[in-house]
Amino acid sequence: MVERANKPKPPTLSSTPGLPPQATVTFSDDNSRVIAELPTGESVTVLLYGATVISWKDAQGDEKLWLSEAAKLDGSRAVRGGIPVVFPVFGTAPTHPQTKDLPQHGFARTSRWEFLGKSTSESQTGSAANGPAVKLDFGLSSAAPGLDPIAAARWPFKFNLIYSVTLTQTSLTTSIVVTNDDSAPFDCQVLMHTYLRVKDITAVQVQGLADASYIDKVDGGARKTQSAAEVTITGETDRVYTPAGDPGAGPVTVVEAGRPVYAVTRDNLSNVVVWNPWADKAQGIADFAPKDGFRNMICIEPGAVGAWQSLEAGDAFEGAQTITLLG
Repeated sequence: MVERANKPKPPTLSSTPGLPPQATVTFSDDNSRVIAELPTGESVTVLLYGATVISWKDAQGDEKLWLSEAAKLDGSRAVRGGIPVVFPVFGTAPTHPQTKDLPQHGFARTSRWEFLGKSTSESQTGSAANGPAVKLDFGLSSAAPGLDPIAAARWPFKFNLIYSVTLTQTSLTTSIVVTNDDSAPFDCQVLMHTYLRVKDITAVQVQGLADASYIDKVDGGARKTQSAAEVTITGETDRVYTPAGDPGAGPVTVVEAGRPVYAVTRDNLSNVVVWNPWADKAQGIADFAPKDGFRNMICIEPGAVGAWQSLEAGDAFEGAQTITLLG
């Protein structure tokens, strides 16, 4: 773990003639989170517990992620909201021999990750090609002191995770590399449990999932096909979509009151979970607050969870999502 004495300090490059202003990266006073801010005002905050992104703000300071007011940020339990990292199992898998004894969504989100450093020289494309950017890297391995003790007891494989969070003026990218450092093969699943903030869930449409097959977890795991062009949320929704074609073929777009607000693109993540607890389910979730907060969030969760990713010794799996602000 990086000690406070070695915390990144605000760079002085902005005062050097000929060099543009640079992003600043700092630690919180209690050393629990990393905060990055672009010179144009955009910011991202990552809690070392779970490497959970708990805030993403645009230049005007408007929050783009939903975080429960009752979320535990002290490392006592997984964070409700933001972008928790799901690994090595999505949900629970009572019939899978390697992960049957693990808690829901595995242990990556309940382990303390190490901050590996920053980079401000990420190459970009499109309208952000010449804009400022910052990339934060985090690591977790089977030998890490911050690993959830449940992992070592119930999933005794040697592994290494590198998780990167990249902030630009118009987007946030989260990517993960999973490496099998064991002599034996293991299976895993990966998902980025993204809670996007919206103003009114009843005015939201999710585009880009037409004709996709999905598992409806609210309807007992029934397999269905998305027949309507848009997904609308009118009650508890918990669906695991498998869009046809390559994951990078097209974005999943969140439209609110007729205006596109987010575009989520995927790299090597074949599934998209759409989740909203609605009123009754929210009432029963202890750390979901306010209880009517379901009106202001929608989870669009890219992942590789429709099947197991089987990694032989020395193999690696990579996946990423990019959330772009629209309008």
